[in-house]
Amino acid sequence: MSAANDGAAPAASAAPGMSAAPEWSAAERATLRAAYRAGRLPHALLIHEAPGAGGEWLATWAAQLALCREPARAPCGACTGCRRVWALQHPDVTWLRATEESRQIRIEQVRDLAAELALTAHGGGYKVGIVSPADALNRFAANALLKTLEEPPPGTLLVLTATQPSRLPPTLISRCQRLRVRAPTRAEGIAWLTALRGTGEWGEALEVLGDAPLLLARAEPREIAQTGLDARRTLDALAEGTADPVAEAERWARGEALPLRLRCFENWLTDQIRRRTPSAAPITEVRAGPYLPAGGVVLNIRELFGLLDEVRELRATFDVPLNRGLALEALFRRLTRQGAPS
Repeated sequence: MSAANDGAAPAASAAPGMSAAPEWSAAERATLRAAYRAGRLPHALLIHEAPGAGGEWLATWAAQLALCREPARAPCGACTGCRRVWALQHPDVTWLRATEESRQIRIEQVRDLAAELALTAHGGGYKVGIVSPADALNRFAANALLKTLEEPPPGTLLVLTATQPSRLPPTLISRCQRLRVRAPTRAEGIAWLTALRGTGEWGEALEVLGDAPLLLARAEPREIAQTGLDARRTLDALAEGTADPVAEAERWARGEALPLRLRCFENWLTDQIRRRTPSAAPITEVRAGPYLPAGGVVLNIRELFGLLDEVRELRATFDVPLNRGLALEALFRRLTRQGAPS
C-alpha cells in the first residue's frame, strides 16, 4: 500500500520524511481503520511494540486517522490534517515525552495533557494525546493518567506506546485497547530502510541493534556496524579470558557510544542464551553449574540471565549519577570469571 493512500507518520524520535509504511504493521492499521469507519475507534490505545518496530509510527498514523479531512479515505496522507500531524504541528495533537533531565514522564506533564484534552478541538473533531514511551511514566504520573482514562473527554483519543507494558499499572492497561507491533524480519527491516534511505550497510547495522529498523531511520549504519563489531569482539575476548576487564571497562566508559555498546552487550547476552540452549528442549529449571552445550566457552545460564538483568538496569539508569567505569568493570569481571575453555 502506498504512503499516499495509507497516510504517513513521522514519529518525533524517528526520521523526518518517513514515507515508507512499515508493512509488518499492516494488520494493526487495518484493525484501526475498520474500527474508525464503524464509529468504534476506542478512546485509548496501548501499542506494545518490539523495540524499534514502529510504535510511535503507528501512534502518529492513528492520529492522522482521527484527524484526516477525508474520512472516507482516512488517513489520506495528503490533506491539511494529515500533513500537519506528519509535521508534528497539528494543534489538536499533544505529545507527552520523558524529560531529558530525569528520563521520566512526571505528574505535572500529565496534568497539562489532561487540561489540553479538555479544551474544544480546533478542527471540531478529535483531540489526540500521544504518550511515548508510556513505560517512562512514574508512579504518580501513571495514577494521574488513569483518572483521564476513566473519564475521558468526548472526542478524545489517547495513544500510549510501550516496549515494557508490564511496568504500567494493571488498572491503566485494562482501560486501553491493546495492539501488538511485532519485530520485523531481517529482510523486512532491510527492505524498509532501503525504501526510506537507499542502499546501505543495513544488515550489518541490524545485526548490532537487533531487528529494530526504526532506530536506524536517522543513524549512520556503517558507524553502528563498526561499533557493534568492536563490542562483540571485546565481549568474546572477555568470555574467553583474553581481555583485561579493567582496561575495557575504562575504554567503554570514556566513549560517547556507551549506550550503543550497552545495547550490544544486551544483544550479545541474549544471543548467547538463545544459541546455546537447544530449541527442542525448553529450560525447566536453573542449575548452579554450567550446563549449556559446548561452543568454545562454557557459560552458566543463571549467570547470563543475571548479567542481562544488570545490563538492562545500567541502561535504564543513565540519569542517575554513578561511576559507570566501576559498574562496567564489575560486569566484565563476572563475565571473565565464568568463562572457561570447554
